[in-house]
Amino acid sequence: MRYRLDIVAPSVAEAVRHAGGWIFDRVMAGWDVNVLLAQPGDTRPLMILGAQTSDFESMIAAGDDQPHPQALAVAADLLDTDVRVREGVLRALDYGMTEVALWGEAQSGDLDRDIDSVEHRLSSAARVFKAQALAAADVDDVSVAATETFRSGAMSCPPIGADLIPAG
Repeated sequence: MRYRLDIVAPSVAEAVRHAGGWIFDRVMAGWDVNVLLAQPGDTRPLMILGAQTSDFESMIAAGDDQPHPQALAVAADLLDTDVRVREGVLRALDYGMTEVALWGEAQSGDLDRDIDSVEHRLSSAARVFKAQALAAADVDDVSVAATETFRSGAMSCPPIGADLIPAG
């Protein structure tokens, strides 16, 4: 069994901009990375990073009827606009066996508990591939920082290869 990271994003550009380096580094570490997009689009930038895409609606509808990923990254604004996404993130946080990371700002007060700022330090290769993926996604600013910052819930047992470290 391989470890799995699921990314839930509103668009391809958002997934690449906020988590592209983490996606690439996890793929290179042997993880399966699956991206669920609220707005379908050209998935070529995600393929550059090595990620697969899945149908957002069918994966969200399946809920607990599918194997849980070891890690989950979600655009925080989706928590405010899609109750199914918010409930899935809350279940993952309550379950405690899934590494949960958020980017952006959520308005929901449900997530104020046990959420700390963490970062992923991108490998040199991740920075290069993320820049190429950003260009393929028609993002104007393709400069790539050395880290990607998330907010993450504490896990009772982090998976092997967990690479998010406290920020600051």
